[in-house]
Amino acid sequence: MSIPVTMRALRQTSLNGPQDMRLVTDVPVPSPGRGEVLIRVGAAGVNFADVSRAHGTFAGGPRPPYLAGFEAAGEVVALGEAVTGPQPGARVVGVGAGAFAEYMVLPAAGAMPVPAGWTERQALGLVVNWPTALAALRPLGGVTAGQTVLIHAAAGATGQAAVTMAKHYGATVIAVASPNKHDTVLALGADHVLGGGDIAAEVLRLTGGTGADVVLESAGGTTFGASLAAARRVTGRVVVLGVAGGEASITNWELVYEHQVHIIGFNLGVLIQAAPQVFGEVMGELSALITAGVLAPGRPTAYDLADGPKTLAELEARATIGKLALLP
Repeated sequence: MSIPVTMRALRQTSLNGPQDMRLVTDVPVPSPGRGEVLIRVGAAGVNFADVSRAHGTFAGGPRPPYLAGFEAAGEVVALGEAVTGPQPGARVVGVGAGAFAEYMVLPAAGAMPVPAGWTERQALGLVVNWPTALAALRPLGGVTAGQTVLIHAAAGATGQAAVTMAKHYGATVIAVASPNKHDTVLALGADHVLGGGDIAAEVLRLTGGTGADVVLESAGGTTFGASLAAARRVTGRVVVLGVAGGEASITNWELVYEHQVHIIGFNLGVLIQAAPQVFGEVMGELSALITAGVLAPGRPTAYDLADGPKTLAELEARATIGKLALLP
């Protein structure tokens, strides 16, 4: 299997945002190190974390210049030392550095097989969006049948997965999305869709004044306070999994006298490292959902690699729906 010396890739050149992402054509193809595999990228996933990295607001993110992207699916073409699987020719999806490229290196242990019958682009989300949604709902949010779940950014890749899973587990879903995305969210099974306004007041109205049992909070900024106010007193869980709208704060005084709720911070990367057993359980449950047909192959909107900067800008502007992919 012939591997070229150089490749096309997207390089982030500043911390001023995705507008400073450039297509380069002479990047050296990386070599897999010990415990790593090299894949020929078939499709790369676009995530809001890519936008955060481009602005320098992602904690521990790379410093420019760097090859952008971190999620990709493709064919294994070379193995590093001490790799026993996957083997060359296998199709896998995983997370590494420099996914917006024709080739990238993945940790062999974290390379998940693309499900049989799925294309590489359909597998995007299996290692980022879907486990994020499932972990937030189940081991962290503790959702059970009959409870109410409030899901922000419900039309996005993680939000859509969360709506589907929450309905499967018997919850009533109150989703938040832009008005032009309501039909998409309702088609997934959401019971109610809010388009802004006084979110907390609407949630309290819809729940007879009790509030949501679980809130998936990815909005941040000024919406964070509304998420706290929308949660059920004492037993409500607010799982914070994103800061798309900027930082927000809460004081101990507010927790005692205003928002008596459980606030749970969630970062998928930290979960994998600090609680691998929990992550393993999440991935096992995810596989069962796929086998049962609860989760169908993804249907990302695909763009050419060269359109990466424009695609990230549209994601940042909340102008996209569902999973986005770049094709090298």
